[in-house]
Amino acid sequence: MATAYAGSAAAASILRIDLKAITDNYQLLRRRLGKIACAAAVKANAYGTGAAQVAPALVTAGCRTFFVATIDEGIALRNVLPDHDITIAVLNGVLAGSEATFRAHHLIPVINDIEQCELWCGECVRSGRPLDAMLHVDTGMNRLGLPMGDLEHLVKSGDLLRTPNWRCLISHLACADEPDHPANAEQLTRFQTARAMLPSMPASLANSAGIFLESAFHFDLARPGVALYGGNPQPGQPNPMRQVVSVFGRVLQTRVLKPGMTVGYGAACQVDTITAIATVAAGYADGYLRCLGNRSVVHFGSTPLPIVSRISMDLITIDITEAPPGAIRPGTLLEIIGDHFTPDDMAEAAGTISYEILTGLGQRYHRIYVGSEATDDANATEALTQ
Repeated sequence: MATAYAGSAAAASILRIDLKAITDNYQLLRRRLGKIACAAAVKANAYGTGAAQVAPALVTAGCRTFFVATIDEGIALRNVLPDHDITIAVLNGVLAGSEATFRAHHLIPVINDIEQCELWCGECVRSGRPLDAMLHVDTGMNRLGLPMGDLEHLVKSGDLLRTPNWRCLISHLACADEPDHPANAEQLTRFQTARAMLPSMPASLANSAGIFLESAFHFDLARPGVALYGGNPQPGQPNPMRQVVSVFGRVLQTRVLKPGMTVGYGAACQVDTITAIATVAAGYADGYLRCLGNRSVVHFGSTPLPIVSRISMDLITIDITEAPPGAIRPGTLLEIIGDHFTPDDMAEAAGTISYEILTGLGQRYHRIYVGSEATDDANATEALTQ
């Protein structure tokens, strides 16, 4: 029913990442934006999918601006994308002592407060030239960014805003995945006010969900994240994005339990009838959330099979009674995440969001990249036939 990828026969679990799906998602977002530029958020190792593989694929697709969270992520990405014409912006901004590191690696800080602005202006003075930066204004998230009052102060004082080479004015939507939420219109109004203070700066407000709001939210540059990796930018609506991630766990052992026997830690599941159980190599150390015990499924082909008992660090146990007798045996791969049970589906079962599912993918998976010339397995197209 299922066969392993070439080169992965000994792997206990497999993570398949479709780079073509990522670039297709990027192109879909570009089409929706029309002439508006489209960046890519590749923070948290490209949402768990591997920035070193994803970013070059996105460059090939036409992306020239990338956003990361930390300076370490920025340095790692610059090593992958050495072309200095490719913009790498660091959302957490510049901290005292990191100014020279930004310059050395051609990274652009996103300035979040007056102190960061002063630090970067000082670095501009030391370098003898304006240095690139982006300016983050808070329009209602109350997380990072200059409060509107501080922005007004900077505009009136003038000197700090004249020193750097400001590449973009940005803000972040708090409720874009709820199109009718009043916070969207409120943030848009505040951002329009901020932009009116700085009319020469390009502007960026839309995240993945923001791209699917009306065009007034698009401005000059959009910054999609989760939609690139297959997450639904419109919860409650059909997902327009291609699925990117598939996870497969290998069956290690099968057994038949008699009524009254229990499974797993805490004897958390007791069977009432004769039940066939498979133990699969995946657990919470691989990002399979512990709360999914007794409330999630894996798939054998299109057949859903329930998780039984608690999720262990390295193992999950599956009720395979409904599978054809003998079809599932040691070595069989079962679909943990994929077309039949997406990251959004798993997130709903766990009471969380697909961002947490994706960024929590563990490091023990045998990773296979498909859909690009730069794949880890040359024969990866033989993947999982059913």
